Amino acid sequence: MGLLTAISHRPSPSPPPLAPFLSSQAIITFKSSRLRFPQPSLSGFPSFIGGCLALTVRGGTALRSTLPASPTLVSSFSDLFDFICAGPLMKQLGFTAETVAESIDNWITPGMHLCQLFRFDDLSLSPPERARIYHYYVPVFLWCQEQLKSHRLTFGDDVDVPPLVIGVSAPQGSGKTTLVFALDYLFRKSGKRSATLSIDDFYLTAEEQAKLRNQNPSNALLEFRGNAGSHDIQFSIDTLTSLKKLTKNGTKMKLPRYDKSAYGGRGDRADPSTWPEVEGPLEVILFEGWMLGFKPLPNDVVNAVDPQLQVVNENLKAYYDAWDKFVEAWIIIKIKDPNCVYQWRLQAEVAMKEDGKSGMSDEEVFDFVSRYLPAYKAYLPTLYAQGPKGLDPDRLLVIEIDEERNPISAD
Repeated sequence: MGLLTAISHRPSPSPPPLAPFLSSQAIITFKSSRLRFPQPSLSGFPSFIGGCLALTVRGGTALRSTLPASPTLVSSFSDLFDFICAGPLMKQLGFTAETVAESIDNWITPGMHLCQLFRFDDLSLSPPERARIYHYYVPVFLWCQEQLKSHRLTFGDDVDVPPLVIGVSAPQGSGKTTLVFALDYLFRKSGKRSATLSIDDFYLTAEEQAKLRNQNPSNALLEFRGNAGSHDIQFSIDTLTSLKKLTKNGTKMKLPRYDKSAYGGRGDRADPSTWPEVEGPLEVILFEGWMLGFKPLPNDVVNAVDPQLQVVNENLKAYYDAWDKFVEAWIIIKIKDPNCVYQWRLQAEVAMKEDGKSGMSDEEVFDFVSRYLPAYKAYLPTLYAQGPKGLDPDRLLVIEIDEERNPISAD
């Protein structure tokens, strides 16, 4: 069973207070009404104010949490604090040790929720799990929260505020869907109503895709779904426009979904009876896709990459009005080598098969991904250098990741 399906089909038990932050290096426990310190990693002794923890960490920074201390176990805030401050996105997002210390609960609470969501072992997070939560998902969520605050400030008090659309552009297999899944969960846990969409949800139906293939028999880039031209543009516009209007209580709407496993991996739009329903007022729409933000280029540029791209490039001209103009804040996940997509896509197919769905063979994956590579080679450099059309630089977050999909420092 794949990760996302496993999560959606199993109940999520409440994790013990502060359990995700246990450290073998420094644990504070209650024993016979006394505090015991196995490791002297704290620079100041903890105190409890109204049952909550207060302590001083390195550099004399005051670190206080309003979360209740467990009657049996309290993790080392100092150890977690140091780990957070060592994150690769800290400088880029403008976080400092002081700002983290002042808002430590804003890091701890989402971390607890994510441990629950992904069913990580609360008592012994592995280094990759810890990094994925505190060096990636939580800081990105905090950035999204600030974007939502800025968005709401642009509207008056008596105005129905439309939801903020956050676009997440990233190559296939890079982890964007899981990132969006985590962000959606955290928004909901914080009391914000959110919805998720993928550009995949707007692919042509299997029948329409067959027509496109027959109309372009010599163009391998349009044989499968994926490239510009294989999406229902008007369906995209209608869906996003309707979602933006979901500002009142009681208003509801079903979100389209695409079944990639249908027709032996060629895919088809899922039956509308299976589409999830969202209810207003929506505050956030998380919209993700592998080619979100791509801009048409001069014909000589795309022709130098692959002559078959000329039709795709022409099709791309309609995509700004269909997708990008709806996006108000951007997260762009940057990779160094598009060839990573091969391995990532293979992993995704394995997960889909483990979930009981049909999928592509290794050879079919190689052939499938090869049809995307020309677009990556043509459009990614411009996306990374200039950003999407109509971009507000203050509403852009670029995250470079390594081959293991972990963020790396921009320095």
